[in-house]
Amino acid sequence: MKRWLTWVKKSDLSPMRNVGRHLDNILTFCRHRITNGVVEGLNSKIMAIKRRACGYRNRELFKTAIYFFCGGLDLYPKQV
Repeated sequence: MKRWLTWVKKSDLSPMRNVGRHLDNILTFCRHRITNGVVEGLNSKIMAIKRRACGYRNRELFKTAIYFFCGGLDLYPKQV
């Protein structure tokens, strides 16, 4: 593995250098099969809430809005 990385660093092939730079992340994905896509999606939703409101007066209101829109709560009770 070290010889391969040494060769990649000296290589003139930029795609191979990119692979060499991100090799740890690539191997982690191959081992665990998880990504940070869910977290990125949640962060995107939070940023949309922030933009829509044009800022909040305090952190508590902002946290409440995040819980409201991202909490997955059912606002209407189930009828029995």
